[in-house]
Amino acid sequence: MGVAIRTAGEADRESVVRLLDEAFQDDPVSGWVFPGAEDRREHHPGLMAAFTDIVLAAGRIDVTEDGSACALWLSMPADDHDGDSADDDGPAQVREAVDPDNERIELIGRLTAAVHPSGRAHEYLWMIGVAPGRQGEGLGTALIESVLDRCDREGLSAYLEASNARSRELYERLGFEVTGPALDLPDGPAMWPMWREPRTRTGS
Repeated sequence: MGVAIRTAGEADRESVVRLLDEAFQDDPVSGWVFPGAEDRREHHPGLMAAFTDIVLAAGRIDVTEDGSACALWLSMPADDHDGDSADDDGPAQVREAVDPDNERIELIGRLTAAVHPSGRAHEYLWMIGVAPGRQGEGLGTALIESVLDRCDREGLSAYLEASNARSRELYERLGFEVTGPALDLPDGPAMWPMWREPRTRTGS
């Protein structure tokens, strides 16, 4: 594939936040969370920073060697139940840290947690961002396939929520299928929960 990928560390935090901010400024869900352009410019980087910190602490961030694309992954155990116990405070904590007056920051976390499957171990693609000037080059596909190859070897499923129709088509090409009804954000766009079963490998 020709795309060099490495695991990000704390030293990459600022560049990952900047990349996610640029990549998602025009995303329908980001536009719903921050409807005003000025408000989005002010607070959107803080939300991306909160997500980055969560995944640096509890998951893994893969980046292309040139820093033009990144993917945020969490390994979810079979007994995980989103919204239970300490995790229940997560969306409220993110809202408090980013913009306490914006209830949609907390709502998006609670809505996605409510539809997140439990009971089966899986890799969760929380976010994937590609620099606006580099989209369409296959960088996102390379990042995802590197993890999906491991999922197939280990018999692991994968899960994500597609935030726009274009990304949904990409994920479908990679073997994800829409599971259950779309998540319709109140007065906003739809998100599609998508699940991928591991593919069995045949041959020598």
